[in-house]
Amino acid sequence: MKVTEQHVTVMKGPWSPASVARDTVDRGHEEPFYVMDLGEVVQRYNTWKELMPRVEPFYAVKCNDDRLLVSTLAALGAGFDCASKAEIELVTSLGVTPDRIIFANPAKLSSHIRYAREAGVTVLTVDSDTELVKIKQHMPDAELVVRIRCDAASAQCPLGIKFGCDPLLEAPRLLKLAAVLGLNVVGISFHAGSGAGESAVYSRGIRLARALFEAGDAAGHRMSLLDLGGGFPGHHGSSIREVSEVISEALATYFPSGGVRVIAEPGRYFAAAAYTLFTLVHAKRQLPADGEEDPHTMYFINDGVYGSFNCVLYDHQVVTPELLQESTGAPQTCSIWGPSCDGLDCVIESCLLPPLAVGSWLEWRNMGAYTIPIASPFNGFPVPTVKPVLDYRLWVLLRDMWSSTGAVFSHSCPPPSSPVDSSPSPSLSLSPSPSPEGWARGNDLCELPNC
Repeated sequence: MKVTEQHVTVMKGPWSPASVARDTVDRGHEEPFYVMDLGEVVQRYNTWKELMPRVEPFYAVKCNDDRLLVSTLAALGAGFDCASKAEIELVTSLGVTPDRIIFANPAKLSSHIRYAREAGVTVLTVDSDTELVKIKQHMPDAELVVRIRCDAASAQCPLGIKFGCDPLLEAPRLLKLAAVLGLNVVGISFHAGSGAGESAVYSRGIRLARALFEAGDAAGHRMSLLDLGGGFPGHHGSSIREVSEVISEALATYFPSGGVRVIAEPGRYFAAAAYTLFTLVHAKRQLPADGEEDPHTMYFINDGVYGSFNCVLYDHQVVTPELLQESTGAPQTCSIWGPSCDGLDCVIESCLLPPLAVGSWLEWRNMGAYTIPIASPFNGFPVPTVKPVLDYRLWVLLRDMWSSTGAVFSHSCPPPSSPVDSSPSPSLSLSPSPSPEGWARGNDLCELPNC
C-alpha cells in the first residue's frame, strides 16, 4: 500500500471533488492529489446488490489497494479477489475472514500458496496441470476453481491471452486430473477481460460453466461455486444494468437452483469513478507554427506516466483534462507532459484547451482504477496523496462500520464558492452487513463547527 491518508473529511452541505480541490489549492498546495469520494463507493455497492442480489462482489484488490477503499468495502460486506501474499495480508489485517477471500491468481508462487494456507484461505484458482501438482504439494486440501477462457469481443485489457484454459479441451482434462490427484474442485471461473465491452460474454461463460459443472460432478467433485470474474464498467455515467440483466437471465437458465454460490471480481467498477486527480501546470513551452501547422503549446504537469498516468500505458485508458479554474480564450492545440526528464513521459500528445497560465490546475475524473498501486516516485517526484471525503448524511449512517486502522474523521463546511455537485446523492437505503470479527467501531473525533 503506497498511498493513503486516513484523515477523512466529512462534508455537510453541497460539495463536489472540484470544490474540495479549490479549497485545497487555495491554501497553497502544490503537489498532485486525489479527492476520494467514499459515497461513490457506497452507492455503487448499493447498486450492485440491488441489480445482482445473487452475485457476491469480491473486490479485485489489484485494481486499487488504497487501505481506506478496501476497508470500506470490507465494512459493507464485500469479499476480495487477492492475487498475492501481500494482498491477502492487507485484507486479513482489516479483520476480513478467510471465507471472504479467493486467491484468484492462476499462477501462484509456492511460498504464497503456503502463506494462504497459514492464513486460512482455502479457495484457489487454477488453469493448468502444473498448478494442480504445485497445490497438491503445498495445499492438498484446497478448494479449487478451474478458470476457463471466455473472452469478450472487446476489452480495455484482454486477459485470455495469459490466463484461462480451453473450456472444451483442457478444462475437462483438468477436472479428471484433479480427481486422480485427490484434489477437490468446487467450481468454475472465467474472466471476460478488464473493462469488457460486451455484455453477452457473461451468458456464454455461464453456459460453458454449466457443462463443466456436470463434468466435474461426473469426475467425483462437488461443484458449488461459480465465479463470473471482472470486466464491469466503472467510469462516471456507466451502468451495469444491461450486464446485470444478461447475468440474471443466464443464471436463471443454467443455474436456477440456489445450491450454487455465485461471486464476481469487480475492480474498476468500485474504484474508477471514486477518485478524481488534480494536477498543477508548473511549466509551459510555446512551439512556433511550422508550415501549415498551428502554434502548439506544451504544458508540463506534476504527475505523469510514471505516476498516476501509468494507466495510459498499462491500462489503455483515455484520459481527459478539465479546468479547475476558468480560462478565457479560444481552445488551442496543445500537449500535456509529465514532470520527469524522460521523453516518454507524455500524458496526452494532442488536445484542445484554452490558454493556461503556469499555476493552473487540471481535473482528471475516473482515475481510481489501476493508477495508485502502479505509481512510482521516478525522478524523485512524489506519488499523489489521497484526500478522502464523505457526505455528512452517509457518515451518520456508516460511522460505526470503519475499522480501527487510523481513520480520523473531521468535519468541514463547504467552501463559500462551492458549486452544488450535479451527481446524485448516495442512496441511504443501505442495510450493511454486520461488522466482521476484529473490527472496532469508529469514533467522531472532532466537533462539528457552526455551519
